[in-house]
Amino acid sequence: MTHAPPESAPSNASARRDPTKRNVLMLCIALGLSNTGASLIMTVTALTGVMLADPSVVYDLPFVGPLPETALATLGLGVQFIGTMASTVPASLLMGRIGRRAGFTIGQLIGLTGGAVAVLAILEGDFWLFVYAGFMIGIHNAFWQYYRFAAADTASEAFKPKAISYVMIGPIFAGIFGPEIAKHSRELIEGAAFAGSYAAVAGLSLLALGILQFLDIPKPTLAERKESGRPLGEIARNPTFPVAVFAAMVGYASMSFLMTATPLAMTAYAHPFEDAAFVIQWHVLGMFAPSFVTGHLMKRFGTATIILTGSVLFLIAVGINATGVGMLQFWSALVLVGIGWNFMFVGGTTLLTETYRPEEKSKVQALNDFCVFSTVAFASLLSGVLQSVYGWQVVNASVGVAMASALVLLIWFKLVVRRRARRNARHGAV
Repeated sequence: MTHAPPESAPSNASARRDPTKRNVLMLCIALGLSNTGASLIMTVTALTGVMLADPSVVYDLPFVGPLPETALATLGLGVQFIGTMASTVPASLLMGRIGRRAGFTIGQLIGLTGGAVAVLAILEGDFWLFVYAGFMIGIHNAFWQYYRFAAADTASEAFKPKAISYVMIGPIFAGIFGPEIAKHSRELIEGAAFAGSYAAVAGLSLLALGILQFLDIPKPTLAERKESGRPLGEIARNPTFPVAVFAAMVGYASMSFLMTATPLAMTAYAHPFEDAAFVIQWHVLGMFAPSFVTGHLMKRFGTATIILTGSVLFLIAVGINATGVGMLQFWSALVLVGIGWNFMFVGGTTLLTETYRPEEKSKVQALNDFCVFSTVAFASLLSGVLQSVYGWQVVNASVGVAMASALVLLIWFKLVVRRRARRNARHGAV
């Protein structure tokens, strides 16, 4: 019987060498490039939607009533998350068959195409073609979200938390360059505001495509492709599983909820575009700069404690936003939201890796990211409507309710873990 070859044919020297550090570096760079595109998109998509939407067109929506097309300005961003949600399961299962590098390559090609379609939509002034481009970019996003899991594929159990955390360092550059590229590319194509920004998204996908060809992650073995392991229902009965999923799900959705609405709120309160780009820039830095230490903090204080800390930071941010709508409030709150997201998302990802066996990883990761990005899609779609119809403070109150729920669940989980540890200690003593 012949076995599936590795994704690259390693030399004798590389066969003896652990590829984890190189893989982490390549994934770190690729994630930085992908997140630079994502932060650029977050900065300009809602404003591009406002520019393309026709205020004279009104849609009569069930349970909502008449809404002008301009109230759907964040739809281009919302359908990105729908595209991500719809693609998380196929993307993970596909990589379970063809391997990480081939799957990531397909994802970047889709991102390149999505950026090009967005440019065309802006040139043509076509709002719905722009929304379709957002859906394509969402499919692209589904693939690169698995970079964090790929970092753990060749890592030892002891190094997994740090491998995941180190990959998340790459997007620090997204915080620096994403909004800057948005500012400088906004008028790059004369007479078509923001078209240059989406051309830059296509270029970033092309760069990431090249970097990913240096990955050295073996293809799934024949046994991993044939054996599916335990049923998902059995895996989900482990208390760690729902906590891991819920932490990532609520942390990501709440971050997206506030990040999507912030540029619209700042514009509504007469802050210039440059100020909104500055706030997003610092927010993205807050999301990824903690990754230098998040893995170490989880090893020292426990993953659940770090996730709980993240939820508290979200609640503090909501409190800050309740005090006013000045530049200081928008900036400081969104920085705290970024740090809170890092603690909850990296922590949730690390917890999830403790719940599955190698042959189960594709379906467990697929279920996790489907739950995460279905919630994120709903949050992104809802945030623009809430901001437009009810205002900024209702957006913040909604996040406060979600985080209070997360806080209760995490406290329960810590009590369960503590009780289990005491029981094991008693049995060990006996």
